[in-house]
Amino acid sequence: MPGKPSTAARTTPIQHADGPAPFDTDVIVVGAGPTGLLLAGDLACAGVSVTLVERRPQEISNLTRAFGVHARTLELLDARGLADELVSKGTPITGLRLFRRLSLDLGTLPSRFPFLLITPQYEVEKLLERRARSAGVDFRHGTELTGLDQSPAHTPASVTAELRGTDGTRSTLRARYLVGADGVRSGVRTALGLPFPGASVIRSIVLADVRLAEEPPGLLTVNGAGGTFAFMAPFGDGWYRVMGWDRTRQVADSEPVSLDEVREIARRALGSDFGMHDARWISRFHSDERQAPAYRAGRVFLAGDAAHVHSPAGGQGMNTGLQDAANLSWKLASVIQGLAPDPEALLDSYESERHPVGRTVLRSSGAIVRLAMAHTPLQRAARSLAARVMGSVRPAARKALGVVSGIGISYRAPRGAHPLTGRRAPDLPLAEGRLYELLRKGEFVLIGPADEAAPATAAAPAAPGRVIEAHWASGRRTALLVRPDGYIAWATGRESAV
Repeated sequence: MPGKPSTAARTTPIQHADGPAPFDTDVIVVGAGPTGLLLAGDLACAGVSVTLVERRPQEISNLTRAFGVHARTLELLDARGLADELVSKGTPITGLRLFRRLSLDLGTLPSRFPFLLITPQYEVEKLLERRARSAGVDFRHGTELTGLDQSPAHTPASVTAELRGTDGTRSTLRARYLVGADGVRSGVRTALGLPFPGASVIRSIVLADVRLAEEPPGLLTVNGAGGTFAFMAPFGDGWYRVMGWDRTRQVADSEPVSLDEVREIARRALGSDFGMHDARWISRFHSDERQAPAYRAGRVFLAGDAAHVHSPAGGQGMNTGLQDAANLSWKLASVIQGLAPDPEALLDSYESERHPVGRTVLRSSGAIVRLAMAHTPLQRAARSLAARVMGSVRPAARKALGVVSGIGISYRAPRGAHPLTGRRAPDLPLAEGRLYELLRKGEFVLIGPADEAAPATAAAPAAPGRVIEAHWASGRRTALLVRPDGYIAWATGRESAV
C-alpha cells in the first residue's frame, strides 16, 4: 500500500509469533506485470516482506498491448505519488469518438484527471517496478511457479510455492499468503484447479505500432464498416497503436501479419490508412471473455488477468487489474500486521467487492466490441440507436463514462449503512491538504468538521488499520472514513454526496 518504503528486502526467514516454523516471506506475488508490481510495492511500503516471482527475464519489454490509463487508475497512482510523472510521459485525450457518430467528453469526469492517458504499458511498469524495488521487494526473475501447497496440516498456516528456474533448478518458498497476478494462462489458477469459464469473443485481431505520414483526427477513434473494425490511438512519441479486425479473414494466431493487411483494414474501417509505415511491432491474437468463479482459495488470491480477461474494447484490462491490486493490498497488509479484528471477513471482502466489478467490465467491453462488429442491418440499426441515446441522454453517457473510466465504480454497502459507504471518494480539499496526498501514507483518513475533533471512536470498527485524522477545508459537517484505496468505509451526517 502507499507509504514510506522500507529500506531493504528481507533475506532471512521470518519468525512469527503464531508458530515455531519460519516463513521465507510474508507474501509471494506471482507475475511482474502492472498488477503484480503495484500489489508487491504496496505491501512492501507497508512493511510486509514480499517475494515477486516472474518467469520472464528482468528486462521490461517495449512491446505492449495495453496503451491507456483511465482516470480512476490515475487517482490510485496519485495516492502513491506516481500519477504526475506518468502523465508527463503520456498524451491526455479528453474525447472519445465511437462509430463516427458518438463523441464522449471525458473532460466532464469529476476527477483531477478528466481524460484518458495514452501511454504504453511499459511506462506504467517502469514506474511501478522502481517503486517496488526501492521498497524492498525481492525480485525472482527467470523463475516459474510449478505447483503450490496450502495443506491445513502446516503449522502455522501457510502456502508453499514450488518453483523452477531457467536452468532447471527447483526450489520452494513458504509464505503466509500468495497472489497470482500471472495473466490469462495463470499457473496459480491452474494449480488451484479453478476453472476459467468463458469463450472467445473475437478471433484474428491484428495489432501494430506504426508511424503515420498523415496525422489522423485528434480524437481516439473507433469505427466499424464493411465487415471490419479498427481502432487508432497515439502513444505521444510519434508512434500510433492500430488494432483491427476483418470478418472475412479469420485465421489462427500463428498466421503471419503484414503491414498491408493492417493498412487494408484501416482503409475499410476508418476511411484511410493515414500513410502507415515503419511498423515496429505487428501481431495477431484472439480475445476471450472469461472470469474465474472465485478470487480466493484459502491463502491464495487471484488478481488481474489471472482472475478475469475480456476484450480490449474500452482499454479496461490493465486498469481493472491495477484496481484489483489496490483493493487487495491494504487488506493483506492489515491482516499480516494484526490490525484486522476479523481477518477472514476482511480478506473475503476482496472477492465480494472485485468479482462484481470484473463481471461489469466483461459486459461493458463486450458490448463495445459487439457494436463494433455489427454487420447485419438489424445490428447496425441497434448500434446507431445506442450512439444516439449515448449522445443525447446525459445520464446514460455519464454512467457509461463512469464504468469505463472507473470513476463510477462503487462497492455494495452493508444494510443500514450511510449512503456514502462504498462509494469512491474524490480528491477532497482538506485543511491538511488534498485527500489523495494524505492517502500516500497508506492509512485510513478520518475527515471531520474543522471545528471539532474527528469522531474516531465511532469510526473505529470500520478501520482495520491505522488512521490519520483530517478536517474539512470548508464548513461541511459530514464525517467520513476513507480507506487506503480511496473508498468510503464509514460516514455520518445528512449529506449523501461528496
